Amino acid sequence: MELKVLGQESLPNAAGGCASSGCGGSTDQLAHLPEHIRAKVHNHPCYSEEAHHHYARMHVAVAPACNIQCHYCNRKYDCANESRPGVVSELLTPEHAVKKVLAVAANIPQMTVLGIAGPGDPLANPERTFATFRALTEQAPDIKLCVSTNGLALPEQVEELCKHNIDHVTITINCVDPEVGAKIYPWIFWNNRRIKGRRGARILIEQQQKGLEMLTERGILVKVNSVLIPGVNDEHLKEVSKVVKARGAFLHNVMPLIAEAEHGTFYGVMGQRGPTHDELQALQDECAGDMAMMRHCRQCRADAVGMLGEDRGAEFTLDRIEEMEIDYAAAMEQRKAVHAAIEANREAQRRKSGESFVSLASLMPKKKELRPVLMAVATTGGGVINQHFGHAREFLVYEASAQDVRFIGHRKVDLYCSGGDTCGDAETALQKTIRILGGCEVVLCSKIGYEPWGELEEAGIAPNGEHAMEPIEEAVAIVYREMAEAGLLERPVEQPTRASA
Repeated sequence: MELKVLGQESLPNAAGGCASSGCGGSTDQLAHLPEHIRAKVHNHPCYSEEAHHHYARMHVAVAPACNIQCHYCNRKYDCANESRPGVVSELLTPEHAVKKVLAVAANIPQMTVLGIAGPGDPLANPERTFATFRALTEQAPDIKLCVSTNGLALPEQVEELCKHNIDHVTITINCVDPEVGAKIYPWIFWNNRRIKGRRGARILIEQQQKGLEMLTERGILVKVNSVLIPGVNDEHLKEVSKVVKARGAFLHNVMPLIAEAEHGTFYGVMGQRGPTHDELQALQDECAGDMAMMRHCRQCRADAVGMLGEDRGAEFTLDRIEEMEIDYAAAMEQRKAVHAAIEANREAQRRKSGESFVSLASLMPKKKELRPVLMAVATTGGGVINQHFGHAREFLVYEASAQDVRFIGHRKVDLYCSGGDTCGDAETALQKTIRILGGCEVVLCSKIGYEPWGELEEAGIAPNGEHAMEPIEEAVAIVYREMAEAGLLERPVEQPTRASA
């Protein structure tokens, strides 16, 4: 099918982007950006890959209505153990939302960002959204405010957004071609009418692009989210990445479709599959030639609380926060001290990793080169390896090569171990974890039991508990060097690498 891209002929030339393997490691994901932009995202866990190891975020669910319908969305389903956009357990009033934010910020001082992302669209609920922002701008000026929108109502709300402490906006843009859009969006609600099919998709795309340009003209950072839907927009997303970068977006987050049948979405019921890990990574790498890619997204619930990859929302339900006495002036002083300690730790980790990461070029025999290796890491945050293998609900995946260490993504797994020195006898869950970690050659964790150790080795994955509490990238580099010295990474030069294939 020939792609029809709206406005492509008028797009300005984009500056050169950050190639997938040319950014000098995962901590340099945004190194090509100007200093003033990097300063804005320095402690933003959703915009900075490095910051997500150290800082927390929260979302408040104050926006119930939505002005479009997506084939991958069903906001009626809620499971306390589920991480999926649009899912909430409690819908909040702006007053309750502000009280919850103050409670979370006081009890989780590393929380730096408050976002409104649903369960509907925040800009389809402007009164509730902006009432929340106004109160937080006054009562919690140290917290960054963000909004995530489908973009349909964005242009008429840009000026109001600029009145608040908001310098980050996320727009979900899944296409720039109405033909593709008609396969994703059955209808939009526009000017008090429901508009279906290609016409509705065209209006949505035009509004998204207009809003994106208006935001960037006013100095607001824009991240674009795109849902990868195999067979629908997978190839088209390369064009999306080029278009949104040319219009000023600074970060692109290509995330996998979630389409389990039990969620009741159209795609789930119709059997539309999500992408594999390899498909997602391959597309992210291709798009990375055009702009910086976000790879650490967890597709959070609309009421998520805590570090990315965790949800502490159950600690801050309405009945619990009503019982809390919050002195936010005192809490802000504590937050400043915690943030200063985090920054000192980040700087120490950077220095240590910089001193430890030694180029492996000298280890390459003639006519040989070192192949890259994927390693899975169990961590609870802080940028260090600090989690028991059997306690992990997700693993971070890094690719080590002779040039650098880069973050690839995360893989969610089922928790099968409930404690003790050995992991339990739930063989099925363990085997599922091993399958999900397919392609990884090493697992780095703080501790691991005998049973998973043996089964990992049988599956060709080397368990490693020797680097507990060490910085992740430093440990990955050390293990890669050890593999190189043992002659485990050599391959003929004639064989193309994945990056050049």
